[in-house]
Amino acid sequence: MIRPPFSWSRIGAALAGCAALSVSGAAAQDLRSALLRPDDPSWAQTAPDTFRARFTTSQGDFILEVVRAWAPRGADHFWNLVRHGYYDDARFHRVVPGFIVQWGVAGDPRVSAVWLHRTILDDSVEVASNVRGTIAFAFTDKDTRATQVYINLVDNIRLDAQGFRPFGRVVEGMDVVDSLYGGYGESSGGGMRAAKQDSLVTGGNAYLDRVFPRLDHLIRAVVLNR
Repeated sequence: MIRPPFSWSRIGAALAGCAALSVSGAAAQDLRSALLRPDDPSWAQTAPDTFRARFTTSQGDFILEVVRAWAPRGADHFWNLVRHGYYDDARFHRVVPGFIVQWGVAGDPRVSAVWLHRTILDDSVEVASNVRGTIAFAFTDKDTRATQVYINLVDNIRLDAQGFRPFGRVVEGMDVVDSLYGGYGESSGGGMRAAKQDSLVTGGNAYLDRVFPRLDHLIRAVVLNR
């Protein structure tokens, strides 16, 4: 396997010139309304070869850089989810210190119901590895990637052989990712393992905020211009 050729410190001046992608109010509203219309043509766009997105959270901001060559299907899907505002007002519902941070259940149960089974095919390329700071789609079986993604908090190389294909990496704000609340753990005794997927999907933010009130929030995600 070829490790991704990058340095965590390579952010500098390139980020200084980044600005949020300019979208008119009407256009932004059209994209958000398409969240309930998964067959809308706006979902079929191909992502740029590389792009960056800023994620504003209750702990601060972090920036992801997506490299389409690493996982083309995953990159395209993530690009469209971010553009349409799917991740806005979500919760970081699975934070396992020393492992991963995961999110991707929409705060609005109506949106989750639409996207729960809108899966994409797996990416067959094997370029990037699940090293600290990389992001990939979560899945339960072959060709079941939908909307949930995770960031590796440590080097999780063992995930490579299981088919988890990173499509990007954190280039700024990894300290923010590290600080997201992970106190609920995954034990069956009231931990996040007790929060079954059907409860997350049907209850949305109202359920999570009631049962797991200390979870950090993903306030907004926006694509950045170079």
